[in-house]
Amino acid sequence: MKISREIITGIITIAAIGFLVAGVNFLKGNSFFGGDQIYYSYFPSSGGVTPATSVYINGVDVGKVLEVENLPNSKDSLKAVKITFNISDETLKLAKGTEIEAGGIDFFAKGLTIHMGEGPEFFASGSTIDGFVSVDMTTQVQNYADPINQKLQKALLSIDGMVNGISAFWDTTASSELESSMKEVRKAIRKFGKAADQIEGLLVDERIRLSRIMGNVEAITLNLKKSNDSVKAIVGNVKRVTDDLVTADFTGTIENAKYTLEKFNTILDAASAGDGTLGKLINDDRLYIELLESSNSLQNLVNDLTVHPERYIHFSVFGVKTKGVPITVDEEKKLKRLLNENN
Repeated sequence: MKISREIITGIITIAAIGFLVAGVNFLKGNSFFGGDQIYYSYFPSSGGVTPATSVYINGVDVGKVLEVENLPNSKDSLKAVKITFNISDETLKLAKGTEIEAGGIDFFAKGLTIHMGEGPEFFASGSTIDGFVSVDMTTQVQNYADPINQKLQKALLSIDGMVNGISAFWDTTASSELESSMKEVRKAIRKFGKAADQIEGLLVDERIRLSRIMGNVEAITLNLKKSNDSVKAIVGNVKRVTDDLVTADFTGTIENAKYTLEKFNTILDAASAGDGTLGKLINDDRLYIELLESSNSLQNLVNDLTVHPERYIHFSVFGVKTKGVPITVDEEKKLKRLLNENN
């Protein structure tokens, strides 16, 4: 059975149309036979991403960008650009929490980078996934260079001010002042030289004295070395004395002193309370009054005895007795003693 040319031409035409559609889909980023997963993301800018650029996961190309659409009427500045992309791997599922990064893949290539999430659920085909624009290399370099540029500008301004100050200083007056300063410096250097010469002469003159001093120091050290045994004995005696002091019964002595003070305080408390003989002497004024009255009576007696001794002493020249109070020989001696003490 022969196939007509018309049928062959139709088959070839249909095949050509099919290949054309598949090629167009391939150029757009779709697979030859379709079935790709389609997703959407919104960005504040495209980040340099264009249609037909690649979509990467961990550096592996897994899809293509299908469309980059500007949304001028969007009220949200973070959603000014809509990017549609596909995933050609049917086994690849995007978990909830996945983010899409738009921007530079390296120094030259642009595309989308998928940062996989760890959610238990997955996005279905046709879902919208959150996206953000990466910072390109130019912006990074600019952000790094701006502070350095500002510091360089400040340094240049400082250098310019310093140069201007030096220029203003370096006039005729400044030159003369600098010359006079150099003269003063030369004078100071000459004075330092003279002082160094004097110090050198002093050291030469004092060298013998220094040698004697060092000899005396050596002799002192030898004597100390010879007296080492004596010093050790003294130190041993001191140590023995300190050991005896340490082992002394300070506790017993302190306890005895404490007991004595307590007894003394008890006695003082009793005296303050009027108990005992000492308390009565301190607190009772009758003894003081009686002693005062006895002293006054004794004084009156002495005065009366001085004025009228015949009242107390009996004597007779011719055997006639004088009237008065008779006293014994001992009482007469006591009265004479009192009279002598008062006179």
